[in-house]
Amino acid sequence: MSDSGSDEDITAEDGGSTESVRKGCDALVSTQRSKLQQRRAKLNQQINRELRLRSGAENLYRASSNPKVKETVALELSFVNSNLQLLKEELEELNSSMNVYQTESETVSVPMIPLGLKETKEIDMSVPLQDFISEHYSEDASLYLNEIRDFMELRQAMRTPSRNEAGQELLMDYYNQLYFLDQRFFSPHRSLGVHFHWYDSLTGVPSVQRALAFEKGSVLFNIGALYTQIGARQDRSTLTGIQNAIDAFQRAAGAFLYLQENFSHAPSLDMSSPALSMLVRLMVAQVQECVCEKVILDMQDNNLNVLLQAAQEAARVSDVYSLVLQAMSVPLLKDYVPFSWISMVQVKTHHFRALAHYYTAVALCDCPGELLNISVSLIQVHTRRPEKLNLHDPEDKRRLGKAHLRKAIIRHEEALRLHSVCKMLRKMDILQEVLSHAHACSLEKYSEIDQEDDFCEVAEAPEIQSHTQQKPDIKTPDFSGVRVTDIFQRLGPLSVFAARNRWVRRHACLVRGEAGLGLTLRGDSPVLVAGVLPGGCAEAGLREGDYIVAVNGADCRWAEHAEVVHALKSCTERGLELDVITLQSHEVQSCSNVVPTGSHLYFTALLERFFSLRKFVMYCT
Repeated sequence: MSDSGSDEDITAEDGGSTESVRKGCDALVSTQRSKLQQRRAKLNQQINRELRLRSGAENLYRASSNPKVKETVALELSFVNSNLQLLKEELEELNSSMNVYQTESETVSVPMIPLGLKETKEIDMSVPLQDFISEHYSEDASLYLNEIRDFMELRQAMRTPSRNEAGQELLMDYYNQLYFLDQRFFSPHRSLGVHFHWYDSLTGVPSVQRALAFEKGSVLFNIGALYTQIGARQDRSTLTGIQNAIDAFQRAAGAFLYLQENFSHAPSLDMSSPALSMLVRLMVAQVQECVCEKVILDMQDNNLNVLLQAAQEAARVSDVYSLVLQAMSVPLLKDYVPFSWISMVQVKTHHFRALAHYYTAVALCDCPGELLNISVSLIQVHTRRPEKLNLHDPEDKRRLGKAHLRKAIIRHEEALRLHSVCKMLRKMDILQEVLSHAHACSLEKYSEIDQEDDFCEVAEAPEIQSHTQQKPDIKTPDFSGVRVTDIFQRLGPLSVFAARNRWVRRHACLVRGEAGLGLTLRGDSPVLVAGVLPGGCAEAGLREGDYIVAVNGADCRWAEHAEVVHALKSCTERGLELDVITLQSHEVQSCSNVVPTGSHLYFTALLERFFSLRKFVMYCT
């Protein structure tokens, strides 16, 4: 399996023509992951078609009074429901196919649970955007065809992001552009008439809404899902790979948590609050698993403290996966989450609990001469004191180690049993190898310390107290980390030229008098007429509160204060021709933090304030 999403632009030849592929998009790269996404998209379309057929058949069944028609429709409904169930099962198998997202390294490690991306239909927004530009901004829409094409290409590219940082930047770029699109084209007074189609990431059930918040939420979900894939593909046999996996899963948890806290009334189940809460817990558990792997990787032979630390870390992983299992078992999700996910979480719960007992046993049996240290350390490691055992006695220490190994073997066998009953997990050879190897190590250690003439009473091993040296740090998405240019910035500064504002455009001719033009200006981008002197030249054509957008035909919507003043002072005897606008709405938002630099509009401060204060509420329209 390869994932060759390039960090550079790709040029593909198709019938003699060349087309530039946006950085971070691997739509033209035939990888196993992209093939999986194509199969998923095709299944989503088939499911959507079957749902429409079922809806039509149900309507006909309710409307008809003819018994024969009802019988025929009922038979058709049974076929449609059967096909729909088969398609959903096939899609579930695809979505729970974790092998395609795992690391390509030959080292053996426990597979992680990644998420597939939400699929979306290609939509053509060119006509609605052109209509809005013509009607609202009173501009020639044909002059903005390049901007419309750039936005459509960006949306098309973000449908298939590459599985690396470039793909993340592509998704974040589009997400940030949606802020500008919302301000420019989504007016509270009219609907743009664009429908956003997205499919549930696990079931493939389609959802359609006109609310731009649905588009934003779906893209944010994919940002989190892509981080899960990046984390799953890391080579966790090295400290660098483990740290990269930890960072990716923490960022995924942050994306899902931000989505849960800032979006509500989601139309698809994968974006519902219980599902997002479960995903956050799952990501945190996978972070904890990576932390445990880092401790084990650094482990030195027969080091008491490191062995007991590994035992507590493994117990911590088992505990957090138990919480994930509880989150998956809530009524809304128990029939929604793939069975392979539930089985994997159950397997890991038992596997890491077994490791906790195994490392405790190794510390008891393989650390000679440290009886006092072991006695002190086990007080913190065990949830209770071992009964009827004196840990200063080597024989009692061996008996306690044997009891821990017995518990470890029982847990290992349960993990293997759960693995064997899940069809998807049985296909994962690496998981089978990891579980079998761990089981064999516990059996081997048990055989080493078992004595044929051991007739002593069987000891009862306490449970291991979970503890971690590195708690997960959920990282909220850094929206300001990806600087973007407002694609439609030629329409003018957002403080005035936004969808929420209405204005009247006028043309005024001014002739300089002896006392000047008789007006005062304030601000820039665009410059505001702060005052008009009574009896002055400007009184006939201008009024206080007007914005100057053109001087003698030269556009000055983005002009600074000094530039406009210079243009006004350079008027000839024939006078000046000004284009001004008067706002009809006072709902003008200050954009003082939006600073044009060259050809780019950097909006870091404004965007941070926007995302921290505003909560998007998705509702069916």
